[in-house]
Amino acid sequence: MLYKKVNLELIVVADEAELVVAQLNAALDRMEEEHTLFGGGIETEAFEHPGTRRRSALAHTKAAGESVAVAARAVRESVKVALRTVL
Repeated sequence: MLYKKVNLELIVVADEAELVVAQLNAALDRMEEEHTLFGGGIETEAFEHPGTRRRSALAHTKAAGESVAVAARAVRESVKVALRTVL
């Protein structure tokens, strides 16, 4: 029978690590009800992040959405002023 090993590496804030590990263990328990899982375990290791922290694609998307919202509010105010001037 052929097997595949699945490796997963996550980096989380140290204060949240215990909660993340607990939730991962719970998720693995639920997965084990439907799938055959062998061995494995969750290890944690503390380290300092080198250099500056880069933003994820999700963070960039959220920032762009906020910029659009600010621009839309500015346009709305400009249109209100223009309509008052015309009327």
